[in-house]
Amino acid sequence: MGFIAWLIIGGLAGWIAGNIMRGGGFGILGNIGVGVVGAVLGGFLFSLLGLQAGGFIGSLVTAIVGAVVLLWIISKVKSA
Repeated sequence: MGFIAWLIIGGLAGWIAGNIMRGGGFGILGNIGVGVVGAVLGGFLFSLLGLQAGGFIGSLVTAIVGAVVLLWIISKVKSA
């Protein structure tokens, strides 16, 4: 997947996850960062479950799931 596609998926996934978890985004760079890290985490979690998602939509769903999990972990660490 190209670098531009990573940025687009990361930005979208971070923005969507931010809206799901706390009602707002994190700015363009924050959204991209959360989305890209979420994509890696989502890919890892999906592989543990034996799931595979291909294409743009599959990559976006994987990144969103990972970003939501990432934001949930961050919220638990911050509140502890």
